[in-house]
Amino acid sequence: MSKRAQDLVEMFNLLPESEQDLAYEMVKRLVLAWDNDYTKLTPIERARLEESTQDLKRGEVTNYADIDWN
Repeated sequence: MSKRAQDLVEMFNLLPESEQDLAYEMVKRLVLAWDNDYTKLTPIERARLEESTQDLKRGEVTNYADIDWN
């Protein structure tokens, strides 16, 4: 979690519970206005996706059977 996100959570927790619902709804509306169908990537997500794409092109993949799913 980024420092800014941590700061936001700390500020949110300082609010009385009665005001937390309002703050939550405001942040939710901001996010939905920016990406109403949750399809945009954050810069970190884009970098990870590009890195994964390069890994696939180089044949660097993890075999499904090699993953410990527990």
